[in-house]
Amino acid sequence: MIHIKDLYKSFGNNHVLNGFNLRLYEGENLVVMGKSGSGKSVMIKCLVGLIQPDKGFISVMGKEIKTLDRETLDVLRSDIGFLFQGSALYDSMTVRENLEFPLRRHKRKMGGNTDPEPLVVEALQNVGLADAIDLMPEELSGGMKRRVALARTLILKPKIILYDEPTSGLDPITAKEIIELMRSIQKKYGTSSLIITHDVDCARVISERMVLLVDGINYVEGTFEELNRSTDPKVEAFFKK
Repeated sequence: MIHIKDLYKSFGNNHVLNGFNLRLYEGENLVVMGKSGSGKSVMIKCLVGLIQPDKGFISVMGKEIKTLDRETLDVLRSDIGFLFQGSALYDSMTVRENLEFPLRRHKRKMGGNTDPEPLVVEALQNVGLADAIDLMPEELSGGMKRRVALARTLILKPKIILYDEPTSGLDPITAKEIIELMRSIQKKYGTSSLIITHDVDCARVISERMVLLVDGINYVEGTFEELNRSTDPKVEAFFKK
């Protein structure tokens, strides 16, 4: 579903990615862990074309990103759900309007469906927030905002979902609820999920495979149990209790 090869990205003298490689397979939950500032968010923005890499190959569902024109890239993005770290809801819109927004942008994908109501209700039911449909973002808790953002991500039925720090800023109980929701969505829709996080508990529960991003490269990969048993100091640093 995703193939990244020899990805490089620098900002001045700050060499963030130094030959990063990654493969995401169909129906997989893959976690990329790295310390703050290690380049996780830069990598994911390169992946969807928000940042241009200095060098490297990126393919999503068989299409090489750098060869796509704007229109083709926009169509491809409609198959990629992106859950932003801060939820990124539109403050001036109700929950309903937030979910209707991507439907207006991608009418062709939805087959010209002129009535968004059933899709909005279904997406909110999937995250347990059907009753919040007419609330404003300011009326929602942090966990509810994350759920609404996830509903907005789901509404276009993406084949891939990118999660950028999905549990960041949430209390442990709410974080656990979000993780369980991610698992149920992956099971229900068979999505391929790339999860960017530094939350060890999140990685332990959600990951089928993990990649550690260290010094700008895919330093090591394996299951949570395999990496947790490692005696490599750079790997151990992620799992110290």
